[in-house]
Amino acid sequence: MTHAFTRRRTPRTVAGVLAAAALTGLASLPAVAVAAEPDLGIGPLAPVTGAQPGNGVDMPFSVLNKGTEEIGKVWVTYSVTRGLDTAETYSNCLYSTQPAADEEPERRVAACAIEQPLKPGVVYAPERPLGLRARADALRDKVSMSVEASENGPSDGAPGTGAPLELIERGPATEGDRASHEEAYVSTEVASENTADFALTGAGLKGEVGDEVTATVTFVNEGPAWVYRDLGRSAATVDVRIPPGTTVVKAHDFCTPVTPAHYSCGTSQSWVYEKRGETYPFVLRIDKAVEGATGKISFAGEARPFDGNAANDTAAIVIDAGGATGGSSSGGSSTGGTSAGGSASTGGAVASGGSTSGGPDAASGGSASSSATGGSATGGSGTPTTAGGLAATGSDAALPVLGASAAALLAGGGIFYAVRRRTAAGD
Repeated sequence: MTHAFTRRRTPRTVAGVLAAAALTGLASLPAVAVAAEPDLGIGPLAPVTGAQPGNGVDMPFSVLNKGTEEIGKVWVTYSVTRGLDTAETYSNCLYSTQPAADEEPERRVAACAIEQPLKPGVVYAPERPLGLRARADALRDKVSMSVEASENGPSDGAPGTGAPLELIERGPATEGDRASHEEAYVSTEVASENTADFALTGAGLKGEVGDEVTATVTFVNEGPAWVYRDLGRSAATVDVRIPPGTTVVKAHDFCTPVTPAHYSCGTSQSWVYEKRGETYPFVLRIDKAVEGATGKISFAGEARPFDGNAANDTAAIVIDAGGATGGSSSGGSSTGGTSAGGSASTGGAVASGGSTSGGPDAASGGSASSSATGGSATGGSGTPTTAGGLAATGSDAALPVLGASAAALLAGGGIFYAVRRRTAAGD
């Protein structure tokens, strides 16, 4: 995140003076000096690998005045994503938090006013690298930095408490320096050695032929790290295969049909915070009784080298259309019908848009992943069943008392995957 700065520009008066001279018949005019516009560049930031949660991260940088005149003041702005923080603050910097927006995650921002002359053609750098720190939820994070000459910078934010950030003259710029300081904005990645456990939960349903029941599939990032994918990519892809003998009446907006019995579900954003995820309700019609009818739920898409726990990577949707109890899932866990992912459906109302990937510490258009006791499915006349690893539901079961986070889940929503899907389809 960078702040928008306004450069001072010299008024375009020369053309006006010359035009006036032509009108008055003056033969000549004195030369009019035009101030050169500041031209600053910042050197590339080196990527960091092997950072340890809880430890410091050094971020060296350098600035070059590429113009022909001395500059008396510059603004250096840097920002970090969720898994990073400042290890030290500077008294000439203002610190604030930029909320998630425009498909970009939340960032911590520092805008630093450096009031010292920067000579033309000279490389400057701080005496010591910027002091950052990897948090407990760090995994893949981004550092961005910009430099701008301006008298009017940001006025909001809390000032730092340490010594001021200063730039030290490093020497005349070489041709290599000029080439590497071409841009006024740069960014890099910080990779930390951490894990994030992606988990799935399915559902055990009971009904009669002709009934419509709601199977609620949940995905949650159990942490400890948050996961940040490239812009435009889903944080996770969940593959949902519908049990035989059933037909999808309504699927979640984030889910795209591959075949009538196979759906691919994405996330509302390209990131997912720890203890957050998505809820995907599917309204199914039971067309015929199939003994042991089971649909498989699994992860697909991009690799997850950060996830070393395969035990909760699969789950199941089990339909009991003949009075038998639901089957079991190889992934996800529940106790007394409690879903590990916090899924629920309300007496025929689908829990739609349960996005929880977009808010920092409280759900933003979604909810945290606190579990709720097994919700009720729509239609049918069966009774709730409890199945290992499944959110057991029955069509006439009463809606349980929901925790605050589960209630937020029902009210939430996200558009990232749906918008991406429509764009890709050319809509």
